[in-house]
Amino acid sequence: MHVVATAGHVDHGKSTLVEALTGTDPDRFAEEKARGLTIDLGFADTTLPSGAVLSLVDVPGHVRFIKNMLAGVGAVDACLFVVAATEGWKPQSEEHLRILELLGVGHGIVALTKVGPADDDLVELAHLEVEERMAGTFLEGAPVIRTDAPTGVGVVELRAALDDLLATTPMATDHGRPRLWVDRAFSARGSGTVVTGTLTGGRLRTDDEMEVHPSGATVRVRALQNHHAERDELPPGSRCAVNLVGVSHDEVARGDVLVRAGQWHHTTVVDASLRVLDRLDHPVSRRGAHVLYLGSGEHPVRMRILGPEALEPGAEGSVRLHLPMPLPLLPGDRFVLRESGRAETVGGGEVLDVDPTERASRARPDRSVDRVVRERGWVDAE
Repeated sequence: MHVVATAGHVDHGKSTLVEALTGTDPDRFAEEKARGLTIDLGFADTTLPSGAVLSLVDVPGHVRFIKNMLAGVGAVDACLFVVAATEGWKPQSEEHLRILELLGVGHGIVALTKVGPADDDLVELAHLEVEERMAGTFLEGAPVIRTDAPTGVGVVELRAALDDLLATTPMATDHGRPRLWVDRAFSARGSGTVVTGTLTGGRLRTDDEMEVHPSGATVRVRALQNHHAERDELPPGSRCAVNLVGVSHDEVARGDVLVRAGQWHHTTVVDASLRVLDRLDHPVSRRGAHVLYLGSGEHPVRMRILGPEALEPGAEGSVRLHLPMPLPLLPGDRFVLRESGRAETVGGGEVLDVDPTERASRARPDRSVDRVVRERGWVDAE
């Protein structure tokens, strides 16, 4: 199973394209339908010509809903990047592309939408601009499929291209440690609390005993669903609806995480790499109201840059992040950092150490075993 997220500027036709591909309107709220604007995450699935099953996460394109976009792309395998031929590359096209790169997404295809209303010259110009903007990114050389969802133009070709994309995209790895970042929590009539998210790290089974964090509530998995079908077990990489016993739906929220007890180190301090976006017009320092986007959550953090006082645009360095609550994290977890005062994406990186022992003035983190042994005198093989 693979999970693919849409990405692209507001009103470039992401939701319309998802509906054309799956038959499901991903816009769930009346306000979204009334305004013709995606506000929150939407979900749909389809079976491709090869028989492969695809889960699609539709994200909002408007800058005001960037936090909802970030909640949807934290655990995806690839992206369906959408650019309208009628408008071409826009500011949120650029920001979404940079966010996907910061999160380590390495596979994707491009849909050039709304080719029906655009004349041939405009379509050609938009296609050339997309290829120019993708140069040097993970989308360089990716197929660009021309589509017009309302008339069905290019939809068959896009489904075939998605089939090819999934065939070359690695499957999620099973490490025996399931972790599900919650992106929705609600009460279903006759069932009780249901949470949804993308499962990573390990399998989930009915009757598994789990914990919800940060509350620490112990819960039991009563039932599992994937693509509207009941399952006894789901592998990592699955979109999951998990019916939980032991917690009320109003005690779970987006950004919470479902894990197995005793398998995780819950930390409030991490050392991490940080790559600052080169389009910023100022250096990044410890000053500022920084917000960390990791998994499906957003967390205000205190940040200290390790080494220099500041990082210039385009630079990469190390930082120490202080979280407001313990989270079950691993080296390699990817994140995006935004500055709420300026309402801008600063950069992103990956967690390097979930239990730093060196003082910030001396810390030089990386993911090597040698460093861990040098600092602690031992390393746990697990």
